[in-house]
Amino acid sequence: MASSLLCAGAASFSLVTNRSPLRRLSPELRSPPLRLIDERTAPEKAPAGSGGSSFNQLLGIKGAARETDIWKIRLQLTKPVTWPPLVWGVVCGAAASGNFHWSVEDVAKSIVCMVMSGPFLTGYAQTLNDWYDRDIDAINEPYRPIPSGAISENEVVIQIWLLLFGGLGLGALLDIWAGHKFPIVFYLALGGSFVSYIYSAPPLKLKQNGWIGNFALGASYISLPWWAGQALFGTLNPDIIVLTLLYSIAGLGIAIVNDFKSIEGDDTLGMQSLPVVFGIDTAKWICVGAIDITQITIAGYLLGAGKPFYALALLGLILPQVFFQFQFFLEDPVKYDVKYQATAQPFFVLGLLVTALATSH
Repeated sequence: MASSLLCAGAASFSLVTNRSPLRRLSPELRSPPLRLIDERTAPEKAPAGSGGSSFNQLLGIKGAARETDIWKIRLQLTKPVTWPPLVWGVVCGAAASGNFHWSVEDVAKSIVCMVMSGPFLTGYAQTLNDWYDRDIDAINEPYRPIPSGAISENEVVIQIWLLLFGGLGLGALLDIWAGHKFPIVFYLALGGSFVSYIYSAPPLKLKQNGWIGNFALGASYISLPWWAGQALFGTLNPDIIVLTLLYSIAGLGIAIVNDFKSIEGDDTLGMQSLPVVFGIDTAKWICVGAIDITQITIAGYLLGAGKPFYALALLGLILPQVFFQFQFFLEDPVKYDVKYQATAQPFFVLGLLVTALATSH
């Protein structure tokens, strides 16, 4: 379900030498992995973290202001900016079911499903990811709440468990509300939570491999919430499962966008993200290729299924994405990653809805 959950394969190879990764860090960061940064790199003195935006802090994105309010820090860890794709996935699933009605009850069900997918399970996944990424963040973003010591380890662990059990509880509630004999929404939530865990945590830590990790992330953001929304109002079928998993290849491409800002830390600690493995120039073309080719393939499928107007609508939404890829992302994926996502991704998510509506008829 939900993606919350953060959340194919290919052999990856290492660009890291046999020397210990910590030997390549600057002296002030050569501390033990679990140690919080000291006063020499404290957030209030770190250029990247000081003078940041309060708005960015509440959204949980880069450039956040230093905050002392524990509830604002907790919200930052859940990265609210990552919730909308999951919420939209639920909308697409409900639309694809062909059984959603604009009644008070159906709207209420969908809102609960969105809360489960976004604030709870995505919040769980993001907090968990920050917990296991604290060493990398100490290099890339040392002003973030966990490496900076703005929140204690016990408080982070408690938040992870509360968000997980809250999300699973809402999944069980939705099954009861929908009258399911088999608790499918609960199991989708449970499966998504498991994917989130193995994505971030050792020993599997799927994110260490750019292909597997990014596909898992793409599936968590597209397939799982779609399945949850469709299962809540209708029935999942093999065609939808295959179609959404195919769409998750585009999600893989979108996930790669986030890897460019972490190249230094990923390289230092041996994370095999695609920009580290292939270099920036090759990885940026893999990224846009995965996004564009997948959507063109889906448009071809819709055309072959006798739905030419939906196919043309999807193709029309691909064109502005390609424009912004050349305008921003392919020009400089490190500098313009946020601007590219802000301009291009709205057209991508609208394409998801077009596909959902096409499959509902």
